[in-house]
Amino acid sequence: MTQSEEVIGENESSAVEFEVASAIERAVGKNEPRNARISTIVIIVAMQTEALPLVNKFQLSEDPNSPFPNGVPWVRYHGTYKGLQINIVWPGKDSLHGVDSVGTVSASLVTYSSIHSLKPDLIINAGTAGGFKAKGAAISDVYLASEVAFHDRRIPIPIFDQYGVGVRKTVDTPNLLSQVKLKHGKLSTGDSLDMSPHDEASIMANDAVIKDMEGAAIAYVASLFSVPTIFLKAVTDIVDSDKPTPEEFLENLVAVSLALDDAVTRVVDFLAGRSLTEL
Repeated sequence: MTQSEEVIGENESSAVEFEVASAIERAVGKNEPRNARISTIVIIVAMQTEALPLVNKFQLSEDPNSPFPNGVPWVRYHGTYKGLQINIVWPGKDSLHGVDSVGTVSASLVTYSSIHSLKPDLIINAGTAGGFKAKGAAISDVYLASEVAFHDRRIPIPIFDQYGVGVRKTVDTPNLLSQVKLKHGKLSTGDSLDMSPHDEASIMANDAVIKDMEGAAIAYVASLFSVPTIFLKAVTDIVDSDKPTPEEFLENLVAVSLALDDAVTRVVDFLAGRSLTEL
């Protein structure tokens, strides 16, 4: 090989490396130092009832030029609040049934698309959850999740069983916890509102205080792209009570959404002007 051929080979290699690096940067955004101030926040909510109080509180506007793929029902509200770029993303209504697009599939998709389109410094998954009286939960309590896991992905094969549960620690937030005064506990996620005996056993194995239908799915996608995520969950129903879960959930949804709104506002107020290392 001649010297000129070596130079050409080196240039081609550098070009490939540059293209790969550029592709990664375009896909997930350039990583900012953790001591940089938080600038852009994406708040992912599953239901319109949960989203609208926050939209009003932060005086956000619905984006008429959606950053999401054509044809999806996902909705983005955005604006500026205390120097922060706030985005609330709601999966919208199911086109066939006209109900909120709840559950892990919609949550995963909107998280993935939001990361790529909006490049947040931090994701907040805000929503409602069932709570366990035996673990100290009460209606309208708001929890900051310390850990998330699935309770309905049962794969009884070694290692696959651990993958199915998918335990993930959340961002460490000692200052946020001490100043905003939220409850702290583990969150378990599944795609059903009720709780089968199998699910109950898994939730107990997860040592969960609260259960929802989105959290662990959002945590999985966010972890792929190393986007810090916190989970705020307000209790609408007590799972280990005699009252039917659907009845209690619907009865308390509006009032508890207001409690969630208050907690999210206090968290966002805390985040303004701070870096990830100050959480």
